[in-house]
Amino acid sequence: MPTPVNGNGTDAEPDASPLVRIRSLLPGLARAEQRVAKVVLDEPSSVARRSITEVALAAKTSETTVTRFCKAIGVGGYPQLRIALAADTARTQARSSRDLGGDITADDDLDSVVSKVGFADARAVEETTEQLDIAELTRVTDLVANAGRVDVYGVGASAFVAADLQQKMHRIGRVSFAWSDTHIMLTSAAVLSEGDVAVAISHSGATTDTVEALRVAGEHGATTVAVTNFPRSPITAVADHVLTTAARETTFRSGATASRIAQLTVIDCLFIGVAQRHLDEAVPALDSTRDAVDGHRLGIRPDGRRKTERQGR
Repeated sequence: MPTPVNGNGTDAEPDASPLVRIRSLLPGLARAEQRVAKVVLDEPSSVARRSITEVALAAKTSETTVTRFCKAIGVGGYPQLRIALAADTARTQARSSRDLGGDITADDDLDSVVSKVGFADARAVEETTEQLDIAELTRVTDLVANAGRVDVYGVGASAFVAADLQQKMHRIGRVSFAWSDTHIMLTSAAVLSEGDVAVAISHSGATTDTVEALRVAGEHGATTVAVTNFPRSPITAVADHVLTTAARETTFRSGATASRIAQLTVIDCLFIGVAQRHLDEAVPALDSTRDAVDGHRLGIRPDGRRKTERQGR
């Protein structure tokens, strides 16, 4: 598993929201610490005003466990947690005066649903970019840019993101394949070798098919990369490099757009970095692929100009 990327022992960027860090580290916390986490995630603004004794009682645990939880998420102690939560609450309130951060309920009308979905999707992008480890992204970009072949694995909703990366790579002339069938993923992984890169995309980081494919790719010499929301999930144990997203999935939003948008944000950053490293090849390739499909658009060119009859054929 990759080593933590900051000096306080956590896997998230030090400037990331404390709530982002708590959500990402939640699966790896001890059960009592998870109860503390739930109290904090449910009422962050309230916890910022409560004593450690009150939080321990609410979580049905001890003050020592609350302190241990604080250290596990990298804030040092409970006073530092309160300060971080207060600052995060102030930032969130400045962004929106409406209660849009909660889960969608069965009683919400469509206006509220639209507002909450928009808020959640926008926050997923913002929080993902805020916590993204630039040094790690740079390392992955260099590896992908110099790879002989890039195979991308993802199932379910993550398969769409895998296909997006493959399509982007092909547009700039890089050899890449996206797989979502378990047998084909394993077959692909078995023929990779040193100099190749395998990228596995899994929001939970616990999808058996994806984890197994990445493990096999690594065993055959490929450099392995995981894109996941949880830096201590099973997939990180078989990945040489980990890029993390920051998206919430709740009752009505399992496999929701927010998680895919967060993944696509990371993929976009990776793709642009790769294109920059092959600029002399990427720009003509992008122009050629755009021209290749231009005749299949009706009326208006991508630059806004109306097509002539000859251009439209």
